[in-house]
Amino acid sequence: MNAELEYSVMQYHASELRRAAAEERRAREASRGARSERRHRSILAKFLSS
Repeated sequence: MNAELEYSVMQYHASELRRAAAEERRAREASRGARSERRHRSILAKFLSS
């Protein structure tokens, strides 16, 4: 493989890794946010029911 093609493939692979990491980070943040919402809702429900 010539150097330019190898460099292009490396750049593409690096951008794919960055994209996958960003997706995973967004998914983790979304699940963390949903989890905290549920926790707040349950606390609110307990408060309202008492």
